[in-house]
Amino acid sequence: MGTRKQMIRDGVFMAAVLLGAFAVNLVLLELFGTRSMIPMIFVLGVMLVSCHTTGYFWGIAASLLSVLAVNYAFTYPYWAFDLISPECISAAVVMLIVASLTSTLTTKLKCQEQVKAEAENERMRGDLLRAVSHDLRTPLTSIYGACSVMLDNYDDLPREKHLKLLQDVCADAQWLVRMVENLLSITRVDGVRVKLAKQDTVLEELTDAVLVKFRKHYPNQTVQISLPEEFVSVPMEAMLMELVLMNLLENAVHHARGMKNLWLKAFVKGNRVYFQVEDDGCGIPEDRLPRLFTGLLPSQTPRDASRSSMGIGLSVCSAIIKAHGGKITARNRPEGGASFCFWLEMEDTDHVKQ
Repeated sequence: MGTRKQMIRDGVFMAAVLLGAFAVNLVLLELFGTRSMIPMIFVLGVMLVSCHTTGYFWGIAASLLSVLAVNYAFTYPYWAFDLISPECISAAVVMLIVASLTSTLTTKLKCQEQVKAEAENERMRGDLLRAVSHDLRTPLTSIYGACSVMLDNYDDLPREKHLKLLQDVCADAQWLVRMVENLLSITRVDGVRVKLAKQDTVLEELTDAVLVKFRKHYPNQTVQISLPEEFVSVPMEAMLMELVLMNLLENAVHHARGMKNLWLKAFVKGNRVYFQVEDDGCGIPEDRLPRLFTGLLPSQTPRDASRSSMGIGLSVCSAIIKAHGGKITARNRPEGGASFCFWLEMEDTDHVKQ
């Protein structure tokens, strides 16, 4: 299906370029009465077609059609074909050579760009794998250590110590579950072609579902809500969008040191719904802002960073929002704290992530 669409685009582009060249030559001929620039304009058109289409076919086809156009409209006898004239044959040879050389160079450049892009993707996958391996190792080591202590000293440890170790194991296990969910979400929305099963979701129902989950994990953290008064429905895959908002709220809990207030806001502007998660904590280091959504952030302290890995969670958020056709940004608030903002279209544009 994609190849067919590409062929249609290339064909339309070739037709537009050749029609444009034909029209320009007619105008020049009418205004100045000169024919000297006619072949050059068609050669330029053939080069444009060869550069901006796939393969050799369209460039060669454009060169043949250009020869026919010059022969028919701009060579004596006018408005009639004379395909055996030496001028026609030589022009065809020249344009075929131009088309072949241009298509060859363009194809080589595209291949080099593709190889470079694939190498960059492999490098990023490797970096992400190393980051994930580091983040998984610490909680797994903690779980193993706590279990070993309880097994080796089961009769000697007081009940309070057992409970404390079990609480640590549960906390690490819960973090591992969230990390696995994040990684599965990345693989789900980061394919070559992804079509999300969007459904109209009421904004208030979405935020209620997120807050129920958030309060279950963080009962002592209050979230201040600000929503539009009017009824708002947005096409989205609700479970993935809940994951985005949960990740943003959890990041504030884990990373916004000194935070007293946490806000979840939504408002409508034009044909978009904007979501904001803000806090009044310590803010984001300026050197981290450019790489915040790449999943490649350096660790701070080994245990704290692994338990609340902001980089992985935010890369999940970015991938999900891009798959929905939106965009996410982050900044530091002038009054202190961090602000994460993303938007979604209120109408389903059938966005497919390429």
